[in-house]
Amino acid sequence: MFLKSVFLAAALAVASFAADATGVWKADYTSPDGNQRTSTFHLKADGDKLTGKVVSATGEAEIKDGVVKGDDISFTVIRNFNGSEFTIKYTGKVSTNEIKLEAMFGQNKIDIVAKRQTS
Repeated sequence: MFLKSVFLAAALAVASFAADATGVWKADYTSPDGNQRTSTFHLKADGDKLTGKVVSATGEAEIKDGVVKGDDISFTVIRNFNGSEFTIKYTGKVSTNEIKLEAMFGQNKIDIVAKRQTS
């Protein structure tokens, strides 16, 4: 019984120290076509919900279906390119000063590292 209590307390302590996704995060990366891109993620975590927007050279897009589970996040954005809409699905892991993201659209995958921005 004592070991169960210690284990439960340790698990709750770890859960309470999950990294906070709320903030502004900037990522520089190479797109599948070889171009250098920059995206800025404005995120707000509220319980298990994630909201915000993604801003890039092509404009800004509202985050849809955002979810937070501990240090894991996921969300989608809908982009318009030359009159066609496409959905980008992001999944990632948040740490104190960076988010490692995987962006999927169609058959394309991009690994992105976004750094926390400070004022």
